[in-house]
Amino acid sequence: MSRKPTKSSADAGASRRAILDRLKLEGPQTAAQLAEILGMTPMGARQHLAILAENGLVVHEDRRGHVGRPSRTWALSAAGHAQFTDRHADLTVELLDAMQDSLGEAGLDRLLESRLRLQTERYRSRLPGTATPLAERVAALARLREDEGYMARWWEEAPGRFFLVENHCPVCEAAKACRGLCASEWTLFQDVLGPDAKVERTEHILNGSRRCVYSIDQA
Repeated sequence: MSRKPTKSSADAGASRRAILDRLKLEGPQTAAQLAEILGMTPMGARQHLAILAENGLVVHEDRRGHVGRPSRTWALSAAGHAQFTDRHADLTVELLDAMQDSLGEAGLDRLLESRLRLQTERYRSRLPGTATPLAERVAALARLREDEGYMARWWEEAPGRFFLVENHCPVCEAAKACRGLCASEWTLFQDVLGPDAKVERTEHILNGSRRCVYSIDQA
C-alpha cells in the first residue's frame, strides 16, 4: 500500500518547485538570493538545491570576484527546463498531420525514407566500422541513443548475443501519430551495425511495453 506524503515532504516539494520556478523566471541565482525571494533560510535553500542537483534538475557555477570566496550561482539544467510545459510533441503531431494531408500517404512515406537515409548516414559516421567487434558497435550505438534521450543501456547476455534497451522514447507522441517513425528503427539498427548482426525488437513501447528492447545476435 502506497504511503501518502507527509505535510513536511509536501512542503519540501513545494519549496523545491518554487526554486525551479524562480530560476526559470529570473535565470541564475545564488542560494542567498533564492532564500530572500522565497522566504527561507540560506541553509534551507542550499539543502533544496543540493537535492535538485542530485536529481539532475539544476547545475551550479562558481564565479570568482575580486575579493572573498567564489560566488556560487544556480541555474536550471536541460532536465530542469523540461519540467515546464512544452508543446513540441503536440506541434510535431500537428505538423505530421498537416504533411499527410498535404502530401498524402505516398508523400509522407518519401519523407520518412529521406529521414531514414540521413539518419543512417549520421549514425554510420559516429559508429566504428564493421571490422571492429560487434560489442564495440553495440556500445557505440547505445551511447548515441543515450545522447538522443532514449535512456539506452546494453549488455552482453552470452558470447555473440547482446541486448539494447531503451527505457524512454522522446518521440513517442509523434510515433503514435506516425507509426512509420518507429518502423524504421529496426532498419536503422540493422544497417548501421552491419551484415554480421541480426537485430530483432522483442519489446515495444507502442505495443504497451514499458520500454523497447532489441536482441542483437552475431550472424
